[in-house]
Amino acid sequence: MHKKIFILLGHPTTASLSGSVASAYEEGALEAGHEVRRMNVGDMRFDPVLRSGYQKIQELEPDLKTFQANVSWCDHFVIVYPNWWSAMPAVLKGIFDRAWLPGFAYNFYKDGRLGWHKRLRGKSARILVLSNAHPLLTWLFFGEFTNELARATLGFAGIAPVRVKVFSPSEKASPERIGWWLRTVKNWGKRVL
Repeated sequence: MHKKIFILLGHPTTASLSGSVASAYEEGALEAGHEVRRMNVGDMRFDPVLRSGYQKIQELEPDLKTFQANVSWCDHFVIVYPNWWSAMPAVLKGIFDRAWLPGFAYNFYKDGRLGWHKRLRGKSARILVLSNAHPLLTWLFFGEFTNELARATLGFAGIAPVRVKVFSPSEKASPERIGWWLRTVKNWGKRVL
């Protein structure tokens, strides 16, 4: 069954290992006949800073509206980014700060009940992270660094399952190892994993 896949490259440049991983997933998905849309944060034009917090919602720039439209459209959401200081790059976080809004991703109940309406149910996601540190060492020293996006952002909006894969150590990986990663990711793109 063909799927609608939205790929978001969270590295500011496509000329990166993260860019190669996003391209491998895209290539596999297209070869299998899936419909693919892709956005690269480095090509997007928007203010990533919440100027007034959530007290006043800023008007969304066209690229953030396109981002929302792509998330709404897709069956499967793929996010590729490097682990910088045990977090995603600030510009990627800015997309979620600005566009992951009530009415789009969730709504809190207004009738006195605790909880919220998860507006993006029925979608799955794959997060692909490139890290120079071994994930076990990162976890031991700093804790889980993918939870913020996997559970507290995507899961909060009802996206499930969210599969996470960390490729590391990325900067020290041999060409053979990188080739294996890219082949694996391309296969996931074909199978929508």
